[in-house]
Order: sequence, then structure tokens, then C-alpha cells
Amino acid sequence: MTTAPAAGRTTAVAARATELSKIYGQGETQVVALDRVSVDFVQAEFTAIMGPSGSGKSTLMHCVAGLDTFSSGSVRIGDTELGSLKDKQLTKLRRDKIGFIFQAFNLLPTLTALENITLPMDIAGRKPDKEWLDRVIDMVGLSGRLGHRPSQLSGGQQQRVAVARALASKPEIIFGDEPTGNLDSRSGAEVLGFLRNSVRELGQTVVMVTHDPVAAAYADRVVFLADGRIVDEMYGPTAETVLDRMKQFDAKGRTS
Repeated sequence: MTTAPAAGRTTAVAARATELSKIYGQGETQVVALDRVSVDFVQAEFTAIMGPSGSGKSTLMHCVAGLDTFSSGSVRIGDTELGSLKDKQLTKLRRDKIGFIFQAFNLLPTLTALENITLPMDIAGRKPDKEWLDRVIDMVGLSGRLGHRPSQLSGGQQQRVAVARALASKPEIIFGDEPTGNLDSRSGAEVLGFLRNSVRELGQTVVMVTHDPVAAAYADRVVFLADGRIVDEMYGPTAETVLDRMKQFDAKGRTS
């Protein structure tokens, strides 16, 4: 079942994978993690990637985000083809055009919340856009915590810092790998709400890998993978419709 996108939806592409394959090993030990996957991630849209364990969802995100190499096919971020870039160029592209949010918060313990937020730009020698930075900090509710170090923040607050850090440099696209996996349900809902608001209010593009139907329901679209291939997509998901779709994967797994 593929539910149609909303009318008037933008079609500008922030990232695109074309015939993307990722193969580990050779011969009898060969594992096909991605099998000729083609998918677009549209600007100002929140996409969740789901699938059973081992379906290739994290591999897809890592390849499209430039964190992992791929065996064949192509990946573009905007107009830039990743396969043509050298290591230094790829590092610069990740720093300048991509934001990352991981399950582990990846904050530096000796820096304050504000210093962690601006760290990627500081490393790049770029000054943040103060108006944009203030807007991001206000959106994630960190105005009163900017001078605190990670040890002085709750898990939810630390992940808010990570979200603000990903947004602060105005990246073309943000990738989240189970960004609420270490959070309780309330903190997770807050972080997912911030990500959804960044799409609706700031025009950000977000791609998130998750196993949680409730988390996926915050997205505009869900892309489903199985055995390294895209097998379905859903627009306007709810936790119930996503859960029903995932149960079909489980049923197939038991009968195959």
C-alpha cells in the first residue's frame, strides 16, 4: 500500500540514491545489504526509514549521508555526486551541507551547551547566523541551559543540544539514526516534535531511521525496506498504520 503525497507538495530533491548497492564479503559469505535502491528525499519533508532488523535501513542512511562507501550506483546531495569526491571534499560536504543526530548524543563533556551547538561551525572557521541560531535555540527550548555542560543536563536536554547542533549551520539535510533510542517516551516526543517543527517552520529536510511506529508517525513519509530493497512507502503515517505494515513484515518472516 502506497498512500499518495499531499497535493501541492514540493518536488525539489535534497538527496537522491540511484540504483544504490552495498555488498559485504565475497562468494558464500557475501551479504547484500542494499540491492539497487533508488529513492529521493524531498526538500522540506520529514522522512522515516523503517524495516525489520537487517533490512538495510541504517546502511541506506549511512551511504546517503556520506558516512559509508557503497558498492555501485550513485548518491547525490543537492547537485553534488558523492562518488566523485575525495576524502577531504567528502569531509567538507558533510560538515557544510549535512547535519547528524545519533542515538548517542556525541557531546563534548568539557564544552557548554552553546559551545557544543556551534562546534562544527567553529571548526570550519565560520560564524553562526545569530538570528538563525537564536531561532533554533528558542525552538528546542534551550535558552536557559546554554551555559550548562552535558553532565548538568538530562538525556532529553542533551539530545535537544544535538538537534540544535544539527540545525545551527543550516544544512541542506539532517540525518537521524534512532535519535530517540536512548530517551524516555516524553523526552523522545519532545525531540521528535522539534524535528517536525524544523521541517514545518524552518523548511529543514530530515531523514530518520527508526524502529518505532510512534516515532515514524511524526514524519510526513515512511519508506519501508526489506532484504535491502524498498518495498513500500506511506504518506501521512499514523502509529497504527505503520505498526500494521510492520506486522506484515513479521508475518512474512515467520512463514518464509
